[in-house]
Amino acid sequence: MFLILLEALGAGCILVVIVWWTMFSGRSDTEAQHQAALDQAAADSAKDAAATDKTERDH
Repeated sequence: MFLILLEALGAGCILVVIVWWTMFSGRSDTEAQHQAALDQAAADSAKDAAATDKTERDH
Protein backbone atom coordinates (compact mmCIF):
# COMPACT_ATOMS: atom_id res chain seq x y z
CA MET A 1 0.00 0.00 0.00
CA PHE A 2 2.82 2.38 0.92
CA LEU A 3 4.53 1.67 -2.41
CA ILE A 4 1.38 2.58 -4.35
CA LEU A 5 1.03 5.87 -2.48
CA LEU A 6 4.71 6.64 -3.02
CA GLU A 7 4.36 5.94 -6.74
CA ALA A 8 1.24 8.13 -6.96
CA LEU A 9 3.04 10.94 -5.14
CA GLY A 10 6.01 10.65 -7.51
CA ALA A 11 3.74 10.70 -10.57
CA GLY A 12 1.91 13.75 -9.19
CA CYS A 13 5.19 15.56 -8.60
CA ILE A 14 6.34 14.77 -12.13
CA LEU A 15 3.03 16.07 -13.48
CA VAL A 16 3.37 19.31 -11.54
CA VAL A 17 6.94 19.81 -12.78
CA ILE A 18 5.91 19.20 -16.41
CA VAL A 19 2.98 21.62 -16.18
CA TRP A 20 5.13 24.25 -14.44
CA TRP A 21 7.85 23.87 -17.06
CA THR A 22 5.47 24.21 -20.01
CA MET A 23 3.67 27.20 -18.52
CA PHE A 24 6.63 29.32 -17.48
CA SER A 25 9.78 28.32 -19.39
CA GLY A 26 10.91 31.03 -21.80
CA ARG A 27 7.85 33.07 -21.10
CA SER A 28 9.46 36.41 -20.29
CA ASP A 29 11.17 36.78 -23.69
CA THR A 30 8.00 35.90 -25.57
CA GLU A 31 5.86 38.22 -23.47
CA ALA A 32 8.29 41.10 -23.99
CA GLN A 33 8.19 40.60 -27.77
CA HIS A 34 4.41 40.32 -27.71
CA GLN A 35 4.05 43.50 -25.65
CA ALA A 36 6.38 45.37 -28.00
CA ALA A 37 4.31 44.22 -30.99
CA LEU A 38 1.10 45.35 -29.28
CA ASP A 39 2.59 48.74 -28.48
CA GLN A 40 3.77 49.16 -32.07
CA ALA A 41 0.35 48.16 -33.42
CA ALA A 42 -1.37 50.63 -31.10
CA ALA A 43 0.97 53.42 -32.18
CA ASP A 44 0.40 52.61 -35.86
CA SER A 45 -3.36 52.52 -35.32
CA ALA A 46 -3.33 55.88 -33.56
CA LYS A 47 -1.21 57.38 -36.33
CA ASP A 48 -3.58 56.04 -39.00
CA ALA A 49 -6.61 57.35 -37.11
CA ALA A 50 -5.04 60.79 -36.80
CA ALA A 51 -4.22 60.86 -40.52
CA THR A 52 -7.78 59.82 -41.39
CA ASP A 53 -9.26 62.52 -39.13
CA LYS A 54 -7.03 65.17 -40.71
CA THR A 55 -8.00 64.05 -44.23
CA GLU A 56 -11.70 64.19 -43.36
CA ARG A 57 -11.38 67.67 -41.88
CA ASP A 58 -9.58 68.94 -44.99
CA HIS A 59 -12.47 67.98 -47.26
